[in-house]
Amino acid sequence: MIAEPARPPRAAFLILALCAALATAACSPKEPGPKPGQTAQQRSQELIDAGNQAFRTSNYGLAARRYAAAAVVKPDDPAAYYGMGMALSKLGRDEEARKAYAKARDLAQRAAQPAASPGAP
Repeated sequence: MIAEPARPPRAAFLILALCAALATAACSPKEPGPKPGQTAQQRSQELIDAGNQAFRTSNYGLAARRYAAAAVVKPDDPAAYYGMGMALSKLGRDEEARKAYAKARDLAQRAAQPAASPGAP
């Protein structure tokens, strides 16, 4: 019986995806930095909007980088991971796309659950 190799944890995928996105960001058009007083949610939405624009023009590599940057700014934003899944899928990076979609689903489900009340079992 041959042992199956251990699968890296999900966090390893996210770290690799974000590192790849940041490493390739130097090769892409620059986004302006955050504006003074801008919240993480606002910055994340700005990057998602930029990803959506790149996706609409079929620039899927740039779109994936913008969505990944949004996930760095606001790691609990399911829209960033969903967009990343769409772009990675268009790039033929299906396994990475599936992981991004799964992360988006998990975050969306977590956000939809009511917060546990203090003192509840």
